[in-house]
This record gives sequence, structure tokens and C-alpha cells, in this order.
Amino acid sequence: MGRLIARRLLTAIPTLLAIIILSFVLMRIAPGGPFDGERPLAPEVRAALEAAYGLDKSLSEQVWMYLGRLAHGDFGPSMVYRDFTVSGLIAEALPVSLLIGGCALMLAAVLGISIGLWAALRAGKWQDEALMLGATLLTALPTFVTGPLLALVFGLWLGWLPVSGQNDGLSWLILPVIALALPVTGAVAKLARAGLAGELGADHIRAARARGIAPLTILRRHALRPALVPVASYLGPAAAA
Repeated sequence: MGRLIARRLLTAIPTLLAIIILSFVLMRIAPGGPFDGERPLAPEVRAALEAAYGLDKSLSEQVWMYLGRLAHGDFGPSMVYRDFTVSGLIAEALPVSLLIGGCALMLAAVLGISIGLWAALRAGKWQDEALMLGATLLTALPTFVTGPLLALVFGLWLGWLPVSGQNDGLSWLILPVIALALPVTGAVAKLARAGLAGELGADHIRAARARGIAPLTILRRHALRPALVPVASYLGPAAAA
């Protein structure tokens, strides 16, 4: 397994390198520049800025300089936040993003699998239809709709939770985690329900029931693992998102 992972990572390096170079070249040959604005700069100021950022060099030299900086973890200065570097902005924001995204993914997995199992065990009944309708609505509603609604209701109207910033506790995590988890919860619930419902109707499950095996044992040992394979496949792209 370790050799397979290493081999896959090595084969991804040329692809990643080609994407980096192509993206850089496309950005450089596109019309406009980072210093274009409503008020034109004086020629000497523009020349000084281009020299400071290496924009006065040839395209091949710029690409080589960019790759060299990337190899050392230097992403250059930010063109939007002029007093910050891109590496500094990433170092400041990435831990928060990982915390919020990780909590949202865990919450979505737990809730989605629980809802899917509950619906599959009641397949064809009104509980199943109601839960799957709710899961479809969660999947269809994007976070830019649910996020402001949650902030409006629980932050502004009720005043229970903060809508921005970080405090000493964990209350600031609740709204963004729930907003990110809702669409993934709906997708996981639908996948878990479909997988488990199919497994519970399989021949080997009927044979296990005929042998008198306890329903909980059948669910845990024979049905749950293969039913969650689609969920595991989905959680990979969901984690990246």
C-alpha cells in the first residue's frame, strides 16, 4: 500500500507541475495586470513596481523564479492585501479552515449515516419518505443560502450565537460548521439509505435471517460495511470541498 501511494504521488508531480506552469502563463498573457486600476500610475512608479515584483523580466524567467519560490514555500506577496504575503495569509487562515471543515465533515458523516440507516430500516414507510425528502432539500440548498439564514435567525433575531469573529469558547464554530455540514449530510443520508436498503434485500441477508441471526448482528456484520462503500467514496471529494 505504501509503495502504491508513493507511486501515485510521483506520477502526480508532472501533472501538478504542468498545471502550475500553464496557470501562471495564462495569467501573465491575459490582458491587464496587477497594478492596473481606475487611476493610471506614473511610468516611473509602474516601472519600479514591475522591477520589484520581477514583472520586467521575460516570461520564461518569471516562470523559473516562480517555481523556485514555490519550492521554498514562498508564494510571493499578496496583490490584494499589499502588506501581507500569500504564505502568511495561508498560515493564518488554513488552521481555521481545517478546523471548521473537519468538524463539518464529521458532523455530516455522523448525522447522514444515522439518518440513512433510520430511513433504510423503515423503507417504504412515511418516515423513510419524510427523511429522504428532507435529505433532498438539504442537498439542493447551497451554503450561501443556509449560512445567511442561520446567521439571521440564530445570530441576529435570537442572539444565541455569534455571526462573525472568534471568541474564547467554541460557540463561534456552531453556525459555520452546521452551514457547511447540511448539504453533505443530505448527500450522505441518501447514499447510506440506498446502500443499506439494497443490502438488506440481498440473498445473503435473507439467509442470515433464516438461520436466526439477531437483526442487530446482521446489520453490523453483514449489511453495514458494504452499504457504506458509496458513502466512503463520496466523503473523499467532500473532504476536499
